Amino acid sequence: MHDPLSTGRRLASRAIAWQGGATALTALAFLPLGARYALAAAVGGGAVFAGSFLAALLALGGGVQPAGMAMGRLLLGVVVKWVVVFAVLGLGLAGMRLPPLPMLVGVLAATLAFVLAHLLKNR
Repeated sequence: MHDPLSTGRRLASRAIAWQGGATALTALAFLPLGARYALAAAVGGGAVFAGSFLAALLALGGGVQPAGMAMGRLLLGVVVKWVVVFAVLGLGLAGMRLPPLPMLVGVLAATLAFVLAHLLKNR
């Protein structure tokens, strides 16, 4: 019997793990420039990581539901993800005064890791 929810959870877990790894590698790459640059990269990637984690919880946590409810949960997950991303980035820029370029690189690395995890899902 095919269980699409467990397949979705497994794919989301893999993508989130890849995002965590990409974030860590990006922070390590910025470490020679200083701790603030590494922290900025970690905050940028961590924002996407946290947003993706919350989106997966919202979208896949409700069990089997009617199509309209499932679509609503998916949309809510996407909205929450990007609200979290922008809130954490705003906190990093305004509250912590971190450099913006490493934050942006962290966001891009985590986002590309998400895409790569989905492209390589069958391998």
